[in-house]
Amino acid sequence: MMAEKSAEPGTHPPERAAWGVLLANLGTPEAPDRRHVARFLREFLSDPRVVDLPRWLWLPLLNCVIIPLRAARSAAAYRKIWLAEGSPLLVFTQRLTAALKHALPQARAVVAGMRYGQPGIAAALQQLRSAGVERVCVLPLYPQFSGTTTASIYDAVDAALQRMDWQPEVIRINDYYRAPGWINAVAASVVEHRRQHGAAERLIFSLHGIPQRYVRQGDPYQQHCEASVRAIAAAAGLAEDEWILTYQSRVGREPWLQPYTDTTLQALAGQGIQRVQVVCPGFAVDCLETLEEIALQNAELFEASGGERLDYIPALNDSKAHAAALQQVVETALGQAQP
Repeated sequence: MMAEKSAEPGTHPPERAAWGVLLANLGTPEAPDRRHVARFLREFLSDPRVVDLPRWLWLPLLNCVIIPLRAARSAAAYRKIWLAEGSPLLVFTQRLTAALKHALPQARAVVAGMRYGQPGIAAALQQLRSAGVERVCVLPLYPQFSGTTTASIYDAVDAALQRMDWQPEVIRINDYYRAPGWINAVAASVVEHRRQHGAAERLIFSLHGIPQRYVRQGDPYQQHCEASVRAIAAAAGLAEDEWILTYQSRVGREPWLQPYTDTTLQALAGQGIQRVQVVCPGFAVDCLETLEEIALQNAELFEASGGERLDYIPALNDSKAHAAALQQVVETALGQAQP
């Protein structure tokens, strides 16, 4: 919690500036149809943080080849996981926002903003401004930092504030992969799943991949992934031979971080491993990459390769443990930012 400053005798304590929280996530299409998915993909894949190829080369390829090929396929994947209330990523992010607001009653406002799609980061910042917030704590929902994710959030925050001609104090949280509350919450979810369903022969920690080239250029993402997974495994009491770290969601032909989740599952099935469990601690809430890619696609791949069963361990989503962990992250950041 933020420490109160003592006042001089005979004076009143200085009034603390009103503060609020922006929970920022990747974003999602507004509907699981080709038109909305194409619009989302265009915004997402046009970000030079995500794809750093020269614009003159990449944008025509994106608009004329990639989006026409991927939009319908991605829309079909979204339809498999779409909830009655909407996209899982948006629904769970909004629920988590409400849970964090409940955990932070002293905040003037806690709002959600999407880097791509709606509700956007600019709209979220406008909500905070309208609420009278003077200190904005920005919490990207990416435990591990990467230029492709966290840095892109701050690109959008800075651009929006400039357009708004608003200059609040901005407290930037770059990562929280070392936060004890978060590590313990993920570990507890693994332990509880194993208590209810039994331990599988292997536990896979599957994190979103990025090109190896980005890591060579200085992106700390791989280091953060490895450190966080080791900490979670230790907190869950897992032996070294019980778990494996892998990377998912690669696209294109250049090498991404390895080992790949899908090829690892195929290899395990080929070795006679019959049952695996997969947890994805890089995703704060469940989304296309967890519910469709892991729980459906990769489960089918594992079984087709000779495995018997893949169980997906859900993300922390809007659980009390998740809200409490993020509460600690925010309060720590605010405390460190105190003058």
